[in-house]
Amino acid sequence: MRPYRWNEAVDGPLTEATMRAKLEALGYRVARYQYEPGTVFPDHRHDVDKIDAVISGRFRLVVRGHMKVLGPGDWIEIPRGTIHSAAVLGDDPVVSLDAVLIPDS
Repeated sequence: MRPYRWNEAVDGPLTEATMRAKLEALGYRVARYQYEPGTVFPDHRHDVDKIDAVISGRFRLVVRGHMKVLGPGDWIEIPRGTIHSAAVLGDDPVVSLDAVLIPDS
């Protein structure tokens, strides 16, 4: 799993609104979360395809045994059923957009 990085030359300045618009244009339903320092999510899985995107702070994800650290403007696709864990790094909260793929009608 490789993280993607916001490209200001293509997408303009990174803001919560611009990241949300990008994810929604890709067909995702987006929710905003803020996680305080010390927050840990143990191994879990979801029944939907999703993206975790970081607006601010640093988030460590372990996906299929591979660790990635996401910072502002980074996002990663997590396919349904994939075991993963996450933790907030450092002393700053993480503002994250949790995007869930909307199935075709």
